[in-house]
Amino acid sequence: MLYYLFEYLEKEFQFPGASLFGYLSFRAAVAMVLSLLISMIYGKRIINFLRHKQVGEIVRDLGLEGQKEKTGTPTMGGIIIILATLIPVLLLAKLDNIYIILLLVTTVWMGIIGFIDDYIKKFKNDKDGLKGRFKILGQVVLGVIVGTTLYFHQDVTIKEGLSPVQQQEIVVTSSSQDINTNPEIKSLKTTIPFLKGNEFDYADLVTWINPGLGKYAWILFILIVIFIITAVSNGANLTDGIDGLAAGTSAIIVLTLGVFTWVSGHIIFSDYLNIMYIPRVEEITIFIAAFVGALIGFLWYNTYPAQVFMGDTGSLTIGGIIAVIAIAVRKEWLIPLLCGIFFVETLSVMMQVSWFKYTRRKYGEGRRIFKMSPLHHHFQKLGFHESKIVTRFWIVGVLLAIVTIVTLKIR
Repeated sequence: MLYYLFEYLEKEFQFPGASLFGYLSFRAAVAMVLSLLISMIYGKRIINFLRHKQVGEIVRDLGLEGQKEKTGTPTMGGIIIILATLIPVLLLAKLDNIYIILLLVTTVWMGIIGFIDDYIKKFKNDKDGLKGRFKILGQVVLGVIVGTTLYFHQDVTIKEGLSPVQQQEIVVTSSSQDINTNPEIKSLKTTIPFLKGNEFDYADLVTWINPGLGKYAWILFILIVIFIITAVSNGANLTDGIDGLAAGTSAIIVLTLGVFTWVSGHIIFSDYLNIMYIPRVEEITIFIAAFVGALIGFLWYNTYPAQVFMGDTGSLTIGGIIAVIAIAVRKEWLIPLLCGIFFVETLSVMMQVSWFKYTRRKYGEGRRIFKMSPLHHHFQKLGFHESKIVTRFWIVGVLLAIVTIVTLKIR
């Protein structure tokens, strides 16, 4: 909203300083600071409100050190993250940008699903919360919305790489991003890391059977989007098990996606790095800045010993947002690497459950690979303090983020 206000003031009255809001970097910086302040200042009030309403965590006794002390800690703290993200975005972003609209819908949609789950757990005395099939249904519906929009909306396009002549023109004129006169095209192309010809068209998955099937490739694309959103949101949900782990890991992931978003929306840098140029996607940088600020502000209260838990309200929302950003900037194939913490946490649960069922069927007694799953609880069982586990997971997350960024040049 402020973007349009200051754009009007600059155009009509040449209002001093109004032109600053035309710069992406300035709006991103303001968004991050504003979200950080909102989450830190008003976060305390929200925590007190949740405590007053007795929205406390009911912790099952799993034999983990310090676990019983967590009983009664306010949950549903994801509300802090959601509000601290939405307010700066609504104030500073271009609200007619399709990518911003999709992320706003994702935030609200996943926030509602998570809130319903937490509400049932706390106020309906049902420890299982929202039934799994309804969570999956909500994620599938969001996947259909996101996939359909990204395929059919006229503003979701890419531009093919610059020719040598155009590259020289940029160098000589030092002109703006609009120097690329190549037409914007609709495409199902995405980026495959570590390969020299690093672009892959999802339509190729069906056209090899029959070229005429290319017109139905959008159905396959939507199914892939559904899978990614479901997998990442559930991965974030499983990672939210000890103080600060999910929020800190997510901040690292989202900040890395911010790098990809910025360079993918800049014709000069995208051409230099030989990555796909996606017009208008750079506006997501505003959302990312606000989201990172919200996550860091939330960590103020969520680090050990946590004063609030994010609950499914936060974890499902975080995962959904990360998935949609990665798909929008066409870097979804980097998710297993960038979101490696989410991936191994999910994998540890799948391995544990599968092995337990297999051994129970074969030997009549279930056996376990890990002392406990998800993986962070395995390390707790080994005697590591949760603050040490979280810090080391963050370090691994930073290493994964660095390797992910390095893929920009590794072909």
